[in-house]
Amino acid sequence: MTVADDSGEEHGHHLPAVEDWPQGFGEASWWPFITALGSAGIYVGAALFLLAQGQQPIIDPLFGPVVFVGSVGLFLAGLYGWVYHAFVKAFWSSDGHGSSGLRWGMVLFLGSEIATFGAGFVYYFFIRVGTWGTEEFPELLGSLVLINTALLVLSSFTLHWGHVELRKGNRQNFLVGLAATLLLGIVFIGGQVYEYYEFIQHEGFNLGSGIFGSAFYALTGLHGLHVSMGAVLIAIVFVRALYGQYTAERHTSVTTVSMYWHFVDAVWIFLVVVLYVGAEVSL
Repeated sequence: MTVADDSGEEHGHHLPAVEDWPQGFGEASWWPFITALGSAGIYVGAALFLLAQGQQPIIDPLFGPVVFVGSVGLFLAGLYGWVYHAFVKAFWSSDGHGSSGLRWGMVLFLGSEIATFGAGFVYYFFIRVGTWGTEEFPELLGSLVLINTALLVLSSFTLHWGHVELRKGNRQNFLVGLAATLLLGIVFIGGQVYEYYEFIQHEGFNLGSGIFGSAFYALTGLHGLHVSMGAVLIAIVFVRALYGQYTAERHTSVTTVSMYWHFVDAVWIFLVVVLYVGAEVSL
């Protein structure tokens, strides 16, 4: 069985080294494995960070952040290689993928994401029925989270508008919609990082602040990771759009990325209602 060499020139476009690995396994690829390894490392880094807390830390406090940052880099590199191989390489070297297969693939992936977030919310509901108060916690439902929510909801509208404009054949408006969505997503991530900074540095509210603190940072952090991944996907779509790789008839990857981004937005709204608003409601 031979392995296609994707490192050459096709259609006048130079492809980077995206040869399918390992040798002799046809279309088998290491990119999903690299992405999964980076994702697992993120959780390992968080666990090492927790082990370094307290009066008598088990390990050096530097280990956790180093592993976490390195794993994020590995995750993003794997995601880039995976998406590039699956979409960009396929665009230049063939007639593309079947749109129905990719859409159903995204539906199945989102099903696994629902299970992931569902497990987190079940954990929160389980601890919420216990006896504990939120008097010692900072004000969660402040102006920052409301602004962040508005920005993320707006990003769904800009992405949908841009997608509609593409299907109408208006490439300029499509690019504007993508750029606006990407900018709003980056601002949202920045707002969440700033919120963490305020809570940890000024309010003393961190992962060690009881079971609610662990649930809060686990759920919001998991969602922030998904928004970051969505921003990377939109950035890739935006770069491809600049090269004119999408038309009114050919926009499958735009559709699948839009499905993912709208899902992330919906999860955030549910998270705000359950976590932020729910913490303010006394049972």
